[in-house]
Amino acid sequence: MDGLITNAPAIQPHNERAAAVWSSGGRDYEEIIRGVYDGIDAAVAGLAPRPGEGILDVATGTGITARACARRGAHVTGIDIAAGLLDAARALSEGLAIDYRLGDAEALPCADGSFDAVVSTFGVMFAAKPEAAARELARVCRPGGRLALATWTPDGTVAEMFSVMRPYMAAAPAVSPFAWGRRERLEELLGDAFELTITTQTSHYVETGGEAAWNTFVSGYGPTRALAASLDDERRSALKRDFVAFHERYREGEGIHVPRTFVLTLGVRR
Repeated sequence: MDGLITNAPAIQPHNERAAAVWSSGGRDYEEIIRGVYDGIDAAVAGLAPRPGEGILDVATGTGITARACARRGAHVTGIDIAAGLLDAARALSEGLAIDYRLGDAEALPCADGSFDAVVSTFGVMFAAKPEAAARELARVCRPGGRLALATWTPDGTVAEMFSVMRPYMAAAPAVSPFAWGRRERLEELLGDAFELTITTQTSHYVETGGEAAWNTFVSGYGPTRALAASLDDERRSALKRDFVAFHERYREGEGIHVPRTFVLTLGVRR
């Protein structure tokens, strides 16, 4: 659509490894997204896409949020650093007018003020340079345009799941993505550019058990998949044991029910 800059660098060098990690999930990443449908529904409802609007979905993944906006009649562009996820998104979006592009959230290939609304569901929070990503969200949104973000909280079960994986990582991330789940940090990143409304909500991950959760994440969730692949057999088995045990803490009857708190941030561009 109008506003895209085709000669912008697709991925900045410092994000190339992250691009490969997220891309590795491919079509299986859609199973990860199955576990956050309710959070995505809340973000799309808050954004309230309108027919004919231009909407940018940043860190679109396999395109579930982009598809939801397109079904409401919006003209949607989905951008992600992960080529493997974009391939899956295109296959899953047949019949919908969505333009999927390889692009970096920290340097979006879009002109200033080129979108009526910008959305990111559990995606932009993983940008290596949060300030740069936040500036980009504001830059491409027109004055009076809208923003919707869903981001995991630092004290919730998704952050705790990452803490289960952390002892097996060579190094912890330099910047915690879960800072995007704190009201103060969101105000710091976005408050100058947007008038914000911030609420805390709960998503519900339901699965047959911890073993099924492990199989889903080790297949489709880039960070878990890449971590498991980097370990020798003994440490991989230990990671699986800890990952399964964490999820089994939430067993209810025949399955598990993991409550996941997230922040829904809605904004109007100043």
